[in-house]
Amino acid sequence: MTYHKANTLRGEVTIPGDKSISHRAVMFGSLAEGTTEITNFLQGADCLSTIDAFRKMGIEIENTAGKILVHGKGLHGLKAPASVLDMGNSGTTTRLISGILAGQPFESTLTGDASIQKRPMRRIMEPLSMMGAKIVSVNGNDCAPLHITGSSLHGIHYHSKVASAQVKSAVLLAGLYADGETLVTEPTLSRNHTEIMLRYFGADLHAEGTTACIAPGPRLEGRKIDVPGDISSAAYFIAAGLIVPGSEILIKNVGINPTRDGILRVAREMGGDITLLNENHDGEPTADLLVKHSLLHGVTIEGDIIPTLIDELPVINIMAACADGTTVIRDAAELKVKESNRIDVMVQYLSAMGCDITGTDDGMIIHGGKPLRAAKVNSHLDHRIAMSFAVASLVAEGETEIEGSDVVTISYPDFYKDLTRLCTR
Repeated sequence: MTYHKANTLRGEVTIPGDKSISHRAVMFGSLAEGTTEITNFLQGADCLSTIDAFRKMGIEIENTAGKILVHGKGLHGLKAPASVLDMGNSGTTTRLISGILAGQPFESTLTGDASIQKRPMRRIMEPLSMMGAKIVSVNGNDCAPLHITGSSLHGIHYHSKVASAQVKSAVLLAGLYADGETLVTEPTLSRNHTEIMLRYFGADLHAEGTTACIAPGPRLEGRKIDVPGDISSAAYFIAAGLIVPGSEILIKNVGINPTRDGILRVAREMGGDITLLNENHDGEPTADLLVKHSLLHGVTIEGDIIPTLIDELPVINIMAACADGTTVIRDAAELKVKESNRIDVMVQYLSAMGCDITGTDDGMIIHGGKPLRAAKVNSHLDHRIAMSFAVASLVAEGETEIEGSDVVTISYPDFYKDLTRLCTR
């Protein structure tokens, strides 16, 4: 697919539901007693993989127009799947469901696409094994496929080496089936959707600082969940609105959880004009975002803020390329083990577009302010790479071609339609 420079962007957009929250709503609803009703669910390929997995374990899930109904069977209501559970491209499904399956009275095997079969799973295999789980990498490379034999689990206090919501969630979910309290301490606080939602469903879970603690064996009850818009998807419109001259975009009903709002803090630090309207802080906090074109400047991004914007760093690279001065990104080695090696990919293709960018072991250095030119980009089957370079094309001279652009269906099926609707050329 090819993309061209835009004159300006104007209008409003309602982005799809948050991917992280959509995954968890289906999982926790399946483990609850009674029906969970989910509205604004993300109908992306990753979240549909989660639905498919729990259907294969005996959970009735209705995917109707406008809402999802999950008819949960309680903490011990899952059945052994008759076939391998295919996670597609979803790392969240793979890692979180491993924690649930570790405590089941049956065996299961998880696999996924070529990308999933390269992504590191030792980070969950290690703590789950410490709890007594029997989890094996079928090919012996610490990646999927994973074979899990359900076992009796015991509570542990796990000190995670990485600030990862997926690792933390896998351990806490296994803790539901343990013989005592399970604690997870992170180096810095990762996104906390699991903690918020498990408490809402009735789990005995409390958190203090970077430590979360869960008690085993709760009675979870079905709930109503309205999924806020995904700030990771909003990030592309935030960036586009800031870098395309004359733009003004209203992004409706976006989740602004403090463990996820790093993109807002960095954009404002760079000089971005972003106003929060209609804020709501009941449960998961939300707001409408009014974004106006701004003259951006370089910043240093490092430390505790990194886990709050790790998925947004590719499009922040685009913002940095358009900003005056130098942007330095550190402490982001996690980018190497996403759907692609996002450090290498961003350096390769932003360089091709004329940006002065250098990759480092844990990030990149971008000397911004140079005009961008069109280039041929390969998404490497990474939805965030495809969307980031679609944004870059809006300010690049010429025709940008993105190979594998349809990979955006993983998280935002209507992304190109929504972006095109806002553009004037």
